[in-house]
Amino acid sequence: MILATDLDGTFLSGNPDDRARLYQLINAHPGIRLVFVTGRGLEAVMPLLSDPGIPEPEYIICDVGATVIDGATLQPVSELLEEIEQNWPGDIPIVQAMERFENIRRQEVPQTRRSSWFCERDAVTDEVRQIAEDLGCDLLYSSNYYLDFLPKGANKGATLKRLVEYMGEHEDDVLTAGDTLNDLPMLEGQFKGVCVGGSEQDLLDATEKNAWILHSDEPGCSGILDAMSHFGFLGPQGVAHEGFDDTERGTSDLVMVYHRLPYEEVREKGKVRRQPHSSPNGILPTLLSFFADGTRGAWIAWSIDDGTEDPFVTHTSVDKEAYPNLICSRVPLVKEDVDIFYKRFSKEAFWPMLHTFWERAEFREDHWEVFCEVNRKFAEKTAEEAAEGALVWIHDYNLWMVPAYLRERRPDLKIAFFHHTHFPSADIFNVVPWRREIVGSLLQCDYVGFHIPRQVENFVDVVRGVMPFQVQERQPCAPRFLTYGCAAGLGEMTTEIETTHRTIRLGAHPVGLDIDRMKQALDSSAYRKQKRLLEEDVGKKGDGQVILSVERLDYTKGVLPKLLAFEKMLDAHPDMINAVTLVIICVPAAQEIKVYQELVADIEQAVGRINGRFAQVGWTPIRYYYRGFPMQQLTAFYERADVMWITPLRDGLNLVAKEFVAIQGLTGGAGRLVLSEFTGAAAELHGALLTNPHDLHDLAERCYQGLVMTPSEAATRIRLLYDIVTYHDIRRWGSEFIAGARNEDKRDEAVSGKMELGEPA
Repeated sequence: MILATDLDGTFLSGNPDDRARLYQLINAHPGIRLVFVTGRGLEAVMPLLSDPGIPEPEYIICDVGATVIDGATLQPVSELLEEIEQNWPGDIPIVQAMERFENIRRQEVPQTRRSSWFCERDAVTDEVRQIAEDLGCDLLYSSNYYLDFLPKGANKGATLKRLVEYMGEHEDDVLTAGDTLNDLPMLEGQFKGVCVGGSEQDLLDATEKNAWILHSDEPGCSGILDAMSHFGFLGPQGVAHEGFDDTERGTSDLVMVYHRLPYEEVREKGKVRRQPHSSPNGILPTLLSFFADGTRGAWIAWSIDDGTEDPFVTHTSVDKEAYPNLICSRVPLVKEDVDIFYKRFSKEAFWPMLHTFWERAEFREDHWEVFCEVNRKFAEKTAEEAAEGALVWIHDYNLWMVPAYLRERRPDLKIAFFHHTHFPSADIFNVVPWRREIVGSLLQCDYVGFHIPRQVENFVDVVRGVMPFQVQERQPCAPRFLTYGCAAGLGEMTTEIETTHRTIRLGAHPVGLDIDRMKQALDSSAYRKQKRLLEEDVGKKGDGQVILSVERLDYTKGVLPKLLAFEKMLDAHPDMINAVTLVIICVPAAQEIKVYQELVADIEQAVGRINGRFAQVGWTPIRYYYRGFPMQQLTAFYERADVMWITPLRDGLNLVAKEFVAIQGLTGGAGRLVLSEFTGAAAELHGALLTNPHDLHDLAERCYQGLVMTPSEAATRIRLLYDIVTYHDIRRWGSEFIAGARNEDKRDEAVSGKMELGEPA
């Protein structure tokens, strides 16, 4: 069958359950061919095509029949538009002729091959009709307010008739649906049809004696389902025998959807051995802690299915003693899919774009298809595990499309998403070929969280270019976040928006530290050993100042500009020669692709050149470590540093800055934090010296300012920073996000200015 339906008041209306039921039926049933037939222009239909909850039409008849579009390519169907175009006098002659009528006002909406106006019924005079006749146009008045000039012979019914022939279908297999008088041409001819509940009276009067037209009492989609049964589409039982929700409900009240397993997998001799992570980040224990009270839950993550595990174990326990009701539900992926989905596509297409290096991004359609297929598998697994009305927490950009696939299967779920990386502005994000699909998916969530308000507003701006919405709530960013004091600051942030079908709440939740993990590192023997080695290498506290830089090897981290700025500082301030040492820890990238190899060579060349220029007997200006250090050893570097110099060109947050602050506070230090204002942490860490990493002069001068800062100012700044880092720790981050996702009234006291400072560092 062909379902040819009007949109507003018809296909986009009705009981929410019946709307979901009809949409699922269309998506699942190969025998239904969907055609949108609308008065909207194509531009106004585009937002609907970005909503993954709405079925994709095969064709779109828009502009009240004056335009026909292929739903897949969004290109005009030229074979059907030639005659319509020949009968169109153009927009300007109509506008000029209508200028004399002060009581008829032009509609400011997208339109092609039609001219639309607002007016009362008595304004449609013989003079207006004569203008239409003279210009060779048809005139259509509907809903007691809308007046359309259309090409002669162009209307929803005539264009639909030509389209049905073009599609090679029979008229008896068409069901039309509408609710206003401009739907009459497709409801008064040769097609079966339905006037849905609440239809315009003029339409009901005009179709009252037509046996092929059902007047349904049910509104919108409910009326369409009524008509499908009434006319016997899809078999004698109509839609009654169709299964609309065959997803079996799971038992998990909280579902974590994360790319990483909650344990490590070691493959030995064809067998998989599971063990706790040897060096877990603070997020994993925090997420697991939500299951410590016995909450029934599932953790969804991928695992390699290389054929050695026979059969592949789908469900495993995590820690029966600590989390008795938590299971891990593994998504089996072959190595090639993992390489494309995670290591290649996510890192080569999305990573550079997210960090505003869009010119480095490589977008491939075949990789996007793999990305979507993996996301679909995550969604299917989540749908199987979640209990009725469960909360699903999805993590980061690798799983952007999961909300779309999940909402289609389980409209009952409460879906929350946290974006762990930076979210760029609209002019950057819009380079992504699939931006509409991605935004449409995220708008299926009930709650979307980012690190800082600036990233929230960037997302809102991206949504603004995809579909219309209303801002329902905003709130001040101060005092929790910096406002206009840095590039990442903002005065107000949006906390709730409403689209046509959904309300989406938004929040800013910077990830915090596991302070206990920091304390444990300070108690370790590895810390004490590394501290002795450092003292032998660069001296004890007071034996010369140490600037510390800890960055992962990546073009986003700004390591090379930092080296050039250090050289500039030594030139500008010769008193720093033989008085300060720059220690750079550069953690190798996970994958040694060409761009990283070139970056390593450039960094090593700069280090060698600067050391060659300034080195003296007993003093080397730069100590360069191209390796990572376990946290226990890294804490020794944090403690010894007089200045922490963190200068990414762009970073979603930067936990290294917080780790430095925590160690300084725990050891009674007064180190100075010089931080790029393009990190998310810059908007949160009051007390840091902010610098512009794109300005070598500013980089050098802010570093120098940190080196010569008075002890009293340094102590004041580190105390403020330490209070922030210890109060807004990883546990508070998790609990506040969960509260936001559940729409609980647990607004952070620090946002409203009630934060109590802790003991002095």
